[in-house]
Formats: sequence, structure tokens, C-alpha cells
Amino acid sequence: MDNAKTIVIALGGNAILQPGQNGTVDEQMENVDSTAEQVAELIAQGHRVVITHGNGPQVGALLIQQEAGRDRVPPMPLDVCGAESQGQIGYMLQQSIGKMLARRSIPRPVATVITQMVVDPNDPAFANPTKPVGPFYSAYYAEQRMKETGEKWIEDAGRGWRRVVPSPDPIRIVEQDAILSLVRTGAIVIANGGGGIPVIEKGGLYKGVEAVIDKDLGGECLARDVGADVLLILTDVAHVALHYKTPHQVDLHTVQLDDLIRYQQEGHFKAGSMGPKVEACRRFVERGGEAAIIAQLDRAVEAIHGNAGTRIVKQ
Repeated sequence: MDNAKTIVIALGGNAILQPGQNGTVDEQMENVDSTAEQVAELIAQGHRVVITHGNGPQVGALLIQQEAGRDRVPPMPLDVCGAESQGQIGYMLQQSIGKMLARRSIPRPVATVITQMVVDPNDPAFANPTKPVGPFYSAYYAEQRMKETGEKWIEDAGRGWRRVVPSPDPIRIVEQDAILSLVRTGAIVIANGGGGIPVIEKGGLYKGVEAVIDKDLGGECLARDVGADVLLILTDVAHVALHYKTPHQVDLHTVQLDDLIRYQQEGHFKAGSMGPKVEACRRFVERGGEAAIIAQLDRAVEAIHGNAGTRIVKQ
């Protein structure tokens, strides 16, 4: 089709695990099937699709497993757990998207690339870890861990103590050329899950670090690195809004870049929710992307056609 686009689809956590669910394989696969239906429809329309995803609940579960079994097997560091979650979620997406494509008689390969994201060792985030990871523990346990390992732990909203790690800004994807090669051969690629595995480069070699990259900012990096036309961020709300959850809420439909920056400066988008998504969209459009869209998970096809979500454009 003449209007075919290269689209990076960034899946929110609810695409894989819904609030209140236990996280069984059956639950996660059912959620992924619903998402894969939307992805397959976009592929059927001729679009080139690259998929990225969050991994917070899955990494959290892995960290619980590491802790529970530390007396029997050596616990794995956070970067390795991130890699494990990329494989786990990628496998589920491969199965589900493959099934939806087969129903449409579309013979396309689906592949997951375990993806490393280069970060700056001098990023200020390393001096000020703020991103909570893993389960809650007692103050005594947190104190012992801090003494033994030098980790930073904080008391979190009266629910217990959690470890916090840095959240550095993503710079570039190590596997960019491999991902591009797969896309050009017609493969549906799943990459950069959880924002990518954070690594530091030294002399052309890479070393994993204990950190978490924001998945939306990582998704923007992926979209830039593969030369995407559109960055589509799927989440649990229908639109980006001003004065969110107040009597004066205004849903945004098409927003020009200059207006978006002004809304950011006015403080409309909170750091813990819509803020990173809007910032990812700003970066993508500012760096030459055709459009960035934030839309509800089940409205992906409509959003690409301009009939749902919030679309950010340069002019």
C-alpha cells in the first residue's frame, strides 16, 4: 500500500498483565492475544511494525524468585533479570502474533531481539537512584541489605521498604543494525523490552549495570534508531489531557509540538504517569518523526488512522 508506515508500537504494562491479576501464564497470554489482534490488523493493512513493551511486573516477579532462592542458587543481577523478561515476554508475543497472522494467512516471521541500551556512566541518575524495583521488605531487612551491599533502599508510602536504582537516559541501541536487517526482510520484530538492558560502553565492549530505563523513552530511542514514521504508545487512557481528573479536564486530540512543550512547562503531565510518554513523543517528533500517538490499548488501528487517541505533530 502506498501509505504504508513503519510503526513502533510501545505496549503499556496492561497489554500483558491487568491490575488485580496474579500473573499466571494463562492470564498473560490472554491479554497478549487481545493486543496481538490489533498488531496483526495493522500488519494486514501493509504497515511495517516493530514492537516494544514494559516489563515491570515480570521483573518484579523474577526478583522475588531470586530472593526466595538465594540460599540454593546464586541470585542474578537486575540487568540479567531484564534480559530474562525480554525473552519471556517476547516469546509470548511471538506465539500470539504468529497465531493472529496465521489466521489471516500472512506468512511473516516474528522475532525477538534481546536488546541492550547504551547509557552514560556519568548520567546524574547514577548519583541519585530513584526508581523502586522489586517487592516490599521490612526496615530491618532493608538495613541489612544496605550494610552488606551498598544498595540504596527507601520507605515507600507506608507499605514497606524497597530498593531503588538509577534511571539513566537512553542513548542508543547496541543491536540497531540487527533490528534494521530483520525489519527490511519483512520480519515483525520485538525489541528493547523494558526500555532495554542498560549497558555502559568502554572500548567497544559493553557491561551491564544495575539500573532501569524508562520504557517510553527507550521506545522513542528504538523508533528513532529504526527510522520509524510513527511512534504509537498504547496505554490505559483514551487521550492525553490537560487538568487531568479535575472538573476542567480537556482531552487533547491533535497537538502541535510547540503547544505540547508549553503544556509540559505548565506542569500538566506528571512524572509517574503521563510525563514520560509525552516526553517520548516530544523527542520523537522533534527529531524528525512524522507523528507520535498516545492511545488506548484496544484502539491502535483507529489511532493510526486518526480516529482515536492524541496525535502529536510538528505543525
